[in-house]
Amino acid sequence: MGLHTEISIAPMMDWTDRHCRFFHRLITKKAVLYTQMVTAKALVYGDAARLLRFDDCEHPVVIQLGGADEKELTQAARLAQSAGYDAINLNVGCPSDRVQSGAFGAALMAYPEKVADCASAMAGAVNIPVTVKCRIGIDDQDPAIVLPAFVDSVAKAPCKTFIVHARKAWLKGLSPKENRTVPPLDYGVVHALKKSRPDLHIVLNGGLRDVPHAVEAAQGLDGAMLGRAAYNTPWVLAQVDDLGANEGRAAVTRQDVVEGLIAYAARETAAGTPLHAITRHVMGLFAGLPGARHWRRILSEEGPKKGAGPAVIVKAATAVLGERWAA
Repeated sequence: MGLHTEISIAPMMDWTDRHCRFFHRLITKKAVLYTQMVTAKALVYGDAARLLRFDDCEHPVVIQLGGADEKELTQAARLAQSAGYDAINLNVGCPSDRVQSGAFGAALMAYPEKVADCASAMAGAVNIPVTVKCRIGIDDQDPAIVLPAFVDSVAKAPCKTFIVHARKAWLKGLSPKENRTVPPLDYGVVHALKKSRPDLHIVLNGGLRDVPHAVEAAQGLDGAMLGRAAYNTPWVLAQVDDLGANEGRAAVTRQDVVEGLIAYAARETAAGTPLHAITRHVMGLFAGLPGARHWRRILSEEGPKKGAGPAVIVKAATAVLGERWAA
C-alpha cells in the first residue's frame, strides 16, 4: 500500500448500476469499479445485453456474479468476457434472504469446495481474472480457522485475489442491513491471512470511511474497497487519484462533475432513460457544503417527474454554485 494503493468501489445491490458507475468515474479515473451483483441465472436466461451494458469510460470495471451452479456461472462468465469486462468476481459475501434462498452469496462460506469448483470452472472458460469477495465467516464459525481454510480451498481454483469484508455474516438473526454494520469488524484476521499467504492478492473491505482511512487500515495488504462511504459521500473518491505521483492531471472539481452529469443526462434521457435513474445516485455530491440541501431537494422533487431532463441538474447546481456558473 502507499502511493499506488489499489482502491476499488464495492458492488452494492441497487446502487452500483451503470449510471452510478459513470458518476463515480467522473470523480475518479483510477478506482476500480464493480457492478452490483448480477445473478448468473439472470444473465443466462434473461436480458443479458441490458444487464451487461456499461460505458467504455468505466474501465477498469469488474462484474460481480452471484450463483452456485457451475454451468450457469461458466456461461455467464463467457458472456461477461464477451461484453468487455476486465475481471469477474464471485459473490460469497451477500447475506440477503433472496441470495440465501438460492444457496449462494455468504451461504457459500460453508461450502469452500463448491466455491472452488465454481471458480475453477469460470477461470477455465475465460481469459480474464476470476476473483472472490467473501466474509471472514458466517454464524458461529471461527474466522481465524475458517477464513484461511476457505481461501486455501478456493486458491487452488486457481483464484489468487480475495476481497474480504472483515465482518461475519449472521445468516440467522440479522437482516441484510444489520449485517452491514452490526457484526464487529476484525481487520486483524485479514492481515493475518495476508501475512501467512503473501502470494495471494488480499483486498480489505468493510467500515472504511474514506481514502486515508482505507490506506491506513490496509497497510501491508494489496488494496482496499470502499462501500457506503463512496456512495453516500462520493467526493471522497477524488482522493483516490491524489494517491499517485503527479502526472500533470488537473484536479477535478465538482463543477467538472456536474458538467459531465449534464452531458450524460442529455444523452441518456434522449435514449429513454428516466432522469431519476441517474440523479438518485448523485445526492451526496455536495455533502457537507453550503447548498447541499437545495441540491438534494431539487433533484429528489423534480428528478422523478415525467419528462424531466438535464435542466433539473442545471437548476440544482445553480442553487449550490450560483447563477454565474449557470450562465
